[in-house]
Amino acid sequence: MNEIRYVSTRGAAPPSSLSDAIARGLASDGGLYVPDRLPGVDAATLEDLRGLPALARAVLHGFFEGDRLQSRIGEIADGALDLPAPTTAVEASADPLFVLELFHGPTAAFKDFGARFLAESMQRLRAPADPPLTILVATSGDTGGAVAAAFHRRPWVRIVILYPKGLVSPRQEQQLTCWGENVESLRVDGTFDDCQRLVKEAFVDPELSSKHHFSSANSINIGRLLPQMVYYVASSLEVRRRTGQAANFVIPAGNLGNGFAAVWARAIGMPIGRIVLAHNANRTVPDFLGNGQWRPRPSVPTLASAMDVGNPSNMERLRLLFPDLDQLRDAVVADSVDDEAIRERIRADYRRFGREWCPHTATAAEVYNRLPARERAGRPWVLVATAHPAKFNEVVEPLLGKSIEVPESLARLLRLPRRLTDVAPNLGSLAAAIE
Repeated sequence: MNEIRYVSTRGAAPPSSLSDAIARGLASDGGLYVPDRLPGVDAATLEDLRGLPALARAVLHGFFEGDRLQSRIGEIADGALDLPAPTTAVEASADPLFVLELFHGPTAAFKDFGARFLAESMQRLRAPADPPLTILVATSGDTGGAVAAAFHRRPWVRIVILYPKGLVSPRQEQQLTCWGENVESLRVDGTFDDCQRLVKEAFVDPELSSKHHFSSANSINIGRLLPQMVYYVASSLEVRRRTGQAANFVIPAGNLGNGFAAVWARAIGMPIGRIVLAHNANRTVPDFLGNGQWRPRPSVPTLASAMDVGNPSNMERLRLLFPDLDQLRDAVVADSVDDEAIRERIRADYRRFGREWCPHTATAAEVYNRLPARERAGRPWVLVATAHPAKFNEVVEPLLGKSIEVPESLARLLRLPRRLTDVAPNLGSLAAAIE
């Protein structure tokens, strides 16, 4: 088979190897890297495989075809994906309902999987004479902490986290600012969209990019998306083993990386049926699918803060894969949930099921609950639980009237001191801070 090349969603950058696409993060024309074709995988060949590392070897082999990292997929997967990602049944549900639990990593959020895979990949791309990298990370809550945990104390890289002031939960902010050493935390006086814009501006600024050798660890980086496919592979195979049917997923959606990973997993041949994107009050995607007008807008702060995105980057990948609007509407559907519905769903599902949701998972649970009864009955649905509720204790605990047990990995981070720098939402302020 010929090597897969990675091309920009905007079509003006030269094709790249996967290794170079991972190292660069963003294409030179400002676009996002995608493979020039999707390798197919026979799901039947995966039935006897257990654990994410084993599945990653099989599923990602085609994406690495001909790349210098191809022979090292196994060790990358062993180092990054040796984390639990169970698909658990909601026993009290009358309909076949499951939860894909992605909050068992070191920072109790799904971003741990992609960040760790990216760090292990980049580690193996380094040559002794290579200059140090500066990885810029715009975060609406969980990405920054996961990237910091994955790259902390790796001497060849500097992590610069940009997060919006006052728009992340207190425990999320603690995870963004507790690291020190090779991790610098910048609190931006603006929204997540300002943080994301600053990262993109820095990448295309010739002076800054040549001086600091930038790369990215956001879901714009192809190295984040590929491993996220693997837990959808594992979950869909598990659901088919248990029900004999394809799994349907409801996915909390912000920058669309997690949802897009599910789309790719289905496209390469996994037993996945419907994919429903659950948004908070940031309605850019649901409105686009409804009226056909792509209108990015300033983000709105919500209880589900990690999804507060008004201009989701990965829509470029979705629209390239499905250039016709009707095709896109067939591929995914989207719904929007306000804060009061999130609160009520946290209360209701704890009463009904005894399950504790973070605000993001509650968004997915609310969208699932709105599906017509005929779509839920007899069809297996999977709610994607993207974060542990203990990260949002100030929201969840008053609603449930009880304390949420804190995972030890999170408790350790909560004990560390904070280090942060305040910056204005402009490139000059960012440049001064990273100097």
